Amino acid sequence: MIIIMKPKATEEEISSLCTSLETQGMQIQRNAGVDCVVLGVIGDVAHLDPQDFLIRPGVERIMPVSEPFKKANRKFHPKDSVIDCAGVQVGGRRLAIFAGPCSVETHEQITDTALKVRAAGADVLRGGAYKPRTSPYAFQGLKLEGLKLLEEARAISGMPICTEIMSPKLVEEFYRRVDIIQVGARNMQNFDLLTELGQTRKPILLKRGLNATVNEWLMSAEYIMAAGNPNVILCERGIRTFETYTRNTLDLSAVQAVKQLSHLPVIVDPSHATGLNWMVERMSLAAVAAGADGLIVEVHNNPARALCDGAQSLTPAQFAQMMGKLHAMAPIVERTL
Repeated sequence: MIIIMKPKATEEEISSLCTSLETQGMQIQRNAGVDCVVLGVIGDVAHLDPQDFLIRPGVERIMPVSEPFKKANRKFHPKDSVIDCAGVQVGGRRLAIFAGPCSVETHEQITDTALKVRAAGADVLRGGAYKPRTSPYAFQGLKLEGLKLLEEARAISGMPICTEIMSPKLVEEFYRRVDIIQVGARNMQNFDLLTELGQTRKPILLKRGLNATVNEWLMSAEYIMAAGNPNVILCERGIRTFETYTRNTLDLSAVQAVKQLSHLPVIVDPSHATGLNWMVERMSLAAVAAGADGLIVEVHNNPARALCDGAQSLTPAQFAQMMGKLHAMAPIVERTL
């Protein structure tokens, strides 16, 4: 349930109402809008009579919320959220660009790529230390050694790092060492992991599951937020359909759907969505046109020798060329880089 206060409601009226609701077992999410205060009421609201609140001083109107997600709901939080990721803002007018290799391989590989994507305008270094793979025989990442190499690349490049977590057992390790913790598509409904990440205040990049609906994706975000962490960034990375030409099917309509339903920022991964590096530039431009708040792009300094996903990785030169086109396009959709 949402309670919209009158523009001239006093602090005493708002606080009194919040206290009354809390004594009835409700959680209150308070949001200050441009003209008024909006109170999101979370809990078993079935026994509450809206008429009891309409007669209270300062209350403008009551709105029921039919969607199962509450904290991620735009009705509860009308203004777009902007997530601070170690100094990089995700959401708002400026596009956030994450770039780097699918997996961390060597000190030279990750630092060389980091410096080159930074020079081209990237904001965040992405790279996998732990790699969930379909085959148990495929390269699984360097794990803790990969985290160490990412930290070294961060120190050299000055960029915050984003990498994928696999297990709730790693949350404390990642909390200490990683700037943005990525939850991959395969773990989108690992609810134990989501709840553990909700105990932190670390920014979480939540990728959409391979077969997840938009509502299921938002419910996964709700797990993190309900546990106490509001710093969630959503990532559309393609879904599984009947089409086999591309690795996945990039659902750009999901960007607009999420923007309508939720206040959380959403970025797009054109690399995993297509699996083909020659598609990445155009799909990146399309994602920005569709309203994405940023991109996460795979860039490798030598894709032909990559241990993972070389076919979908841009070279640093190709990434720089793409960034030039994004700079030209951004003002058209009222964005900056």
